[in-house]
Amino acid sequence: MGDTNGQVVAGGHGEGNRLDQLYWPTDVLIDKETDSLIICDWENRRVVRWSRRSGTTQGEILINNINCRGLAMDDQRYLYISDYEKHEVRRYQIGDKKGTIAAGGNGEGADLNQLNVPTCIFVDQQQTVYVSDRDNNRVMKWNKGAKEGIVVAGGQGQGNALTQLSYPQGLFVDTLGTIYVADYGYDRVMCWPKGAKQGTVIVGGNGKGEGANQFHYLKGLSFDRHGNLYAVDYWNYRVQRFLIE
Repeated sequence: MGDTNGQVVAGGHGEGNRLDQLYWPTDVLIDKETDSLIICDWENRRVVRWSRRSGTTQGEILINNINCRGLAMDDQRYLYISDYEKHEVRRYQIGDKKGTIAAGGNGEGADLNQLNVPTCIFVDQQQTVYVSDRDNNRVMKWNKGAKEGIVVAGGQGQGNALTQLSYPQGLFVDTLGTIYVADYGYDRVMCWPKGAKQGTVIVGGNGKGEGANQFHYLKGLSFDRHGNLYAVDYWNYRVQRFLIE
């Protein structure tokens, strides 16, 4: 906190597919067990791991040939990866290259057992998978072992009503099951309490712009333990922080 300059911890050698390079990375998480970063290296169609130890100059490939967009890890260190070419989320043990279906996997579509361009994912302590089903304009919840999902936000077509979403992206679910989702198309963060039929706008929703209460295409979001919300404001080239009561 307070730093005005960042430090390169992975990549930084231009775009490319060498082990010391990344090409359009889209998501990252920290594996505390191995003190390493796991990175969705999207344009290289791979998921890579970089040690956080000083002196690390290159990563290692965990999974190859995957059109990855989002990552999550559960308390048992299973890795979840969304593949928006195959319209599925897979669950992997570290070291396993094949994985098993955790959501979708039945081709592109809008049925409850399908996804259409899954992007960001969140996994809770029960290994329930929440996924931003982007082109279906909804957030889906898949219980562990389920054959189909449940619509928990949106799913009423594309639009800016409180019952709707437009290309949802970043996702966070708190311990009460409240869903926070970045509504990319309408530049707002929405909150959907567990079981709610409609959401509320907690940040944004004031049109596209550069104001402190505006976004220009909203991508990722995250919370810290103090209740601060961090929002990736894509076309404004910035990350914004908000204190959510």
